[in-house]
Amino acid sequence: GGDYLMYSYLTEFLASKGFFVVSIQHELATDSLIPSTGKPQIVRRPFWERGADNILFVIQQLRKTHPELDYHQITLIGHSNGGDMTALFPQKYPNIVHKIITLDNRRMALPRTAKPQVYSLRSSDQPADEGVLPTEEERKKIGARIITLANTKHNDMDDDATDEQRKEIQNYLLSFLND
Repeated sequence: GGDYLMYSYLTEFLASKGFFVVSIQHELATDSLIPSTGKPQIVRRPFWERGADNILFVIQQLRKTHPELDYHQITLIGHSNGGDMTALFPQKYPNIVHKIITLDNRRMALPRTAKPQVYSLRSSDQPADEGVLPTEEERKKIGARIITLANTKHNDMDDDATDEQRKEIQNYLLSFLND
């Protein structure tokens, strides 16, 4: 537990720019660990499904507690396993989110649709599984932006990022959000 707190450099930055930010704790201390053996797309799928359900629950609760927010402009951002949940969400629950931004999701295929808009920042050290990222032709067709960060490793995308890495990620996120 507590992984949702490991991205304060992003949440605080986005909040300082006027965005309403929610960070979701998906795993509880009593939950089983995500499997590290077996085909990830199969053994991890239930965890991503639960994550997508968690996201939907939070959105529904926010609609009740913060009706003043613009629910036509929801953007989901997730790193690694959270990125896989982010990629699954619009496939499981279409027409709810406006944009998704993944930080090095590696297992769940990104949507091949123009809505939601698809953005992804990729690490320099851990490639995505085959079929996760849209091909160059698909990217052009749907307008997806996939950017590799030459000086950022997968495990450096959370609060362990250097100041230089943080600024680069923050700048890309801001450009995606304002796109």
